[in-house]
Amino acid sequence: MACQLTFSDITDQRTLMESANAATDDTPETPTGLLDRAQQHAADIATKHFPDLPVKAIDWEVSHQAQRQAGVTKYDPATEAITISLTWTAYEQHGWEQFSETVRHELIHAWQYHEFGDADHGATFTQWTDALDTSLHCERFITPTWWLVCEDCGGRSARYRRSKTVRNPEQYRCSECGGAIRVEEANDH
Repeated sequence: MACQLTFSDITDQRTLMESANAATDDTPETPTGLLDRAQQHAADIATKHFPDLPVKAIDWEVSHQAQRQAGVTKYDPATEAITISLTWTAYEQHGWEQFSETVRHELIHAWQYHEFGDADHGATFTQWTDALDTSLHCERFITPTWWLVCEDCGGRSARYRRSKTVRNPEQYRCSECGGAIRVEEANDH
C-alpha cells in the first residue's frame, strides 16, 4: 500500500521542524538570555582550557551604558570575587558568533585574576588568544564623538565624552611620541 502525503501533512511537518529549530536556537534575544548563553559558553571553554577556574562562582551582569568596551572583568581582591560584565549594545551590534569572542576574552581575564590576582593583556593573556580564537581588543560598536589626533605621529584615540582632554587638548601630549594633540569631530574623518 502506497503512502501519500497531502499538502497539510507537509505543512504540519514543516511547522514541527520550525518549532524544533526555534526551540534549539540559542541566539540570545534578551539580556537574561545573553547571560545564560555566555555562562554556558564560558563553562564549556573553561572545562577544556581552565579546569581549575571556578566558573560557577563568577558573577555575570549586563551593562546597558558601556560605550568603549564590549566586556570587562572586575576583581575584588578582598573577597576574590570575579564579575564579568557584558555590554548589551556590543552584543546587539555584533551578534552572538562575534560576541562569543568577547566572552572568551573576558574568561581569560577571569583566569588571570584567579591564578595571579591581577589581569592584563601581557604574556599570560596572549598565550591563550589563538587557542580560544579571541583577540586583544574588541571591534568598535559605537561611533566615537571625537578623535584625539597627534600632530606628529598621526596617532588617533577615540573619545565618547567631552573629557578634559577634548575640552583642552593644548594641555596634553601624545602618549606615544609626546606630540601636540588636536581634536577632530568624528564625522569630519
